[in-house]
Amino acid sequence: MQFDIILPGTNRLPGFYPWSHELDSDGFRRILATADEAGFRGVAVSEHLAMPHHEVPRLGSYWQDALTVAAFAAAATRRIRLDFAVLVLPLHHPLRLAKALGTIDVLSAGRLDVSIGVGHAESEFAAVDIPFERRGAITDEILVALTTLWTQEYPAHRGARFTIEGLAIEPTPLQKPHPPIYVGGNSKPALRRAARHDGWQPNPTDFSLEMIPPLMDYVRARPEFTGKERTFDLNWIKSPAGVELSNGFAQTTPTALRAYRDQLVAAYLGPYRKVGITRTVAESPPAVGSEAEYCDYLRWFASEVMSEVDGSPRL
Repeated sequence: MQFDIILPGTNRLPGFYPWSHELDSDGFRRILATADEAGFRGVAVSEHLAMPHHEVPRLGSYWQDALTVAAFAAAATRRIRLDFAVLVLPLHHPLRLAKALGTIDVLSAGRLDVSIGVGHAESEFAAVDIPFERRGAITDEILVALTTLWTQEYPAHRGARFTIEGLAIEPTPLQKPHPPIYVGGNSKPALRRAARHDGWQPNPTDFSLEMIPPLMDYVRARPEFTGKERTFDLNWIKSPAGVELSNGFAQTTPTALRAYRDQLVAAYLGPYRKVGITRTVAESPPAVGSEAEYCDYLRWFASEVMSEVDGSPRL
């Protein structure tokens, strides 16, 4: 099992990590460098172009551009992989997106993952004149177009929404044939889409672990899944339920911290592994009050939890 972080501060969820709302570019660099050096597999960023007014109390209005953040993270790190949670694919034109993602993959030396979803905020789609009810079909067409643009010397795509031909496009991704594509979402169409690609990111995660096996059975039953039994990525971006500290990380005694570590390790090696999760996020650190404390927590998590779960030494 491998571990990612979702980069704090790229959005400003009300009440969540208030300290991260004040991060400057150097603060982001320090967090990225810490995660990179500690041995986390990847760093992910979420995407919204804008936030519907009725969602602002829950999700806030501040959301940095996901592609720009990924490019920034590529320059600030050396080994960690770059991902999304998730990229709202139908909001993008495939030609522009192929160029942006291909460039990020080249500049990161082949460290890009592409986790995508269809989106849920109807007014975002209305603002950019994209039919919300067709977002699934548009997503499928964009995935076909991206593969064509990335893998053919003289690409030609003719679809229901996009026609791209007579154009050369470089750079193409350093990873061949292209970066891994992981699909977010929990609907049957999303699961079928995941089976055609490299992995599934349940999103949103408003259900229990026990519901994952039947959904994965549905994925495995798709003909397109054949041959992916050992490589398919199941990325659960949710912390273990019922594992918490009574005090903040910095104020916790060594004894309580050891007990917390043991609970986390047991959850990851037990319920998480039992349902086939291959990738997850570091448990949200409790009551972290500053950037420095968050970085300390990442180092502790890598040394005390990740090393126990995957068996490899960390800093």
